[in-house]
Amino acid sequence: TILYSYFRSSCSWRVRIALALKGISYDVVPVNLLKDGGQQFSAEFKAMNPMQQVPALKIDGITLSQSLAIIHYLEDTRPNPRLLPQDPKKRAQVRMIADLIVSGIQPLQNLSVLKQMGEKKPEWAQNCISSGFQALEQTLQHTAGRYCVGDEVSMADLCLVPQVFNAERFKVDMGPYPTITRINKALLELEAFKLSHPSRQPDTPAELRA
Repeated sequence: TILYSYFRSSCSWRVRIALALKGISYDVVPVNLLKDGGQQFSAEFKAMNPMQQVPALKIDGITLSQSLAIIHYLEDTRPNPRLLPQDPKKRAQVRMIADLIVSGIQPLQNLSVLKQMGEKKPEWAQNCISSGFQALEQTLQHTAGRYCVGDEVSMADLCLVPQVFNAERFKVDMGPYPTITRINKALLELEAFKLSHPSRQPDTPAELRA
């Protein structure tokens, strides 16, 4: 199993958490999104993932891209521990929260978008994350237990932690989001979230290592 990943990519981090939780061993091939004008744009990588984004996962003789598609595949083929609740209502809530982050927040402050923003980068990223977090905070007040949906770690949590990391990187004031902050803190105490953290990857620059 090979994961094409970048230490700071939030989409790659989601998949790293899933692999860690499910105890799947893998090799990392780092794809540096900034070096050489962006290694994701190489012809070799484009042949593997036409969207030229990380992560990509080679597993069971297939290559998959798109973090949630990868996590769904891992869930279908390696169901323990479960990342989607069995109860249909909770399952829908998990997907709703994951989508809110994956479609409604992350792409808007992604590297490719920020490149277009010039000097407005930090301001743009802060605004996108803050408006998304207002919705997320409100949503979590109805669904959360210890984690995003009840007391079991789910796919929603795999999306939350990397997004909070981005928010902190862009210096978003987390004061208005106590539920997000509390859940994030609880998740970061779990081994799978620590192992997969951007500060502990093979391609993490020395100055950012834990």
